[in-house]
Amino acid sequence: MALSALSSLTLGYRPLWNNERTLAGAQLYIDCDPALDPDIPHFLRILQEMWSQAAPPLLLSPQTHQLLSAFLQNAPAGSPWIEVRGDWIEDSSLYAQAQAAQARGLKLVWRGALGELPDARTAQWFANSLLSLAPDETHPERPALPGALLDGQMYEDVQSRHLLTRCLDEHRAAAVAGWPAEDVLHQLRGRGAQPCRRRVLELMQAIDAEQSLESFEAILGCDPVLAYRFMLYTNSAALGLRTGVDSLRRGLVMLGYGTLQRWLADQLPHADIEPDLQPVRAAMVMRGQLTERLVEAGMGHELQREVYLCGLFSQLDVLLGEPLASTLRRLPLSERIYQAIIGKTGPYAPSLALAQALETPDGAAVRALCQTHEMELESVNRNLLRMLRDGCESVRPMRAQPR
Repeated sequence: MALSALSSLTLGYRPLWNNERTLAGAQLYIDCDPALDPDIPHFLRILQEMWSQAAPPLLLSPQTHQLLSAFLQNAPAGSPWIEVRGDWIEDSSLYAQAQAAQARGLKLVWRGALGELPDARTAQWFANSLLSLAPDETHPERPALPGALLDGQMYEDVQSRHLLTRCLDEHRAAAVAGWPAEDVLHQLRGRGAQPCRRRVLELMQAIDAEQSLESFEAILGCDPVLAYRFMLYTNSAALGLRTGVDSLRRGLVMLGYGTLQRWLADQLPHADIEPDLQPVRAAMVMRGQLTERLVEAGMGHELQREVYLCGLFSQLDVLLGEPLASTLRRLPLSERIYQAIIGKTGPYAPSLALAQALETPDGAAVRALCQTHEMELESVNRNLLRMLRDGCESVRPMRAQPR
């Protein structure tokens, strides 16, 4: 018997980035326990009901032959794009199902190596491709592939900033799945330690427009470095506050708008404008949003924002280039945050571990964490979908909200 979709499927995600270095969509990994029979039509109805025109597009990425077959047979026209792995359609039944699915209006994406493209007859079924680029070991900045990159396609396994530029800027790639953060940060040594200029300006404009305290907190929380610098400042001896500031909200209340504007003006000359750093920061924001959503229901707003900081600051070492334990100890953060990030213990550790696991296609790891920490898979999946639908707005340019 088919089970409820969100209680039997295991989801995960990977952001898709466009040539503006903003979110183009999300690849949604879909897996399940082999012993279960998920209700795929029900899952597709859930997506249809939840998604809106403003939400980022989805690329559905089934992780087993059985799931791909179920999607190809059950998805109606107008469903999200569905990934079909090139080596899988060597199976004659999947080949026929993909052909029939395209004929009834499904948008399919061929996934495979650029050097192993399908024949012309098969290629015409696909609306786009997700092409993997295997690096040449002797020339890591060049793909070990015959011929040139193809224009307008999607790419994955982009390991260098050089190749990233070729895909997005020279060949107008529809999207890049994932981001070569390590190489970007290596080439931009020290640049990641500066706050994002766009966020600094947004916050200054929000103060001028007399927006709400919630708006200020939301903008601050959209840049991990700006949030960290702000908390360092509010806890500095120069400011002379009597008690430690352990949250963005408390810092905003204690500081006052005039002092905040002056501090932001001091940040502006050194703020970073490098577009290739935007996806690195945005992925950290997405982890923070998901960590916050995965905590138990009924938690108060103050504790929820504490959990958000736990997720947001869990990768600060990547940007600041120093040990995370030392970075976190400079702030009077809740011990619960330190325990979760450094010790992998405490009440926030399960949510943080799960948020990290959901960034991968490893469904078995997600199911194991849910079992270990007694978290319901249906709730985890629903919160992931809500984050992708709603939370991703903050990784795009923010629109001013009236007070």
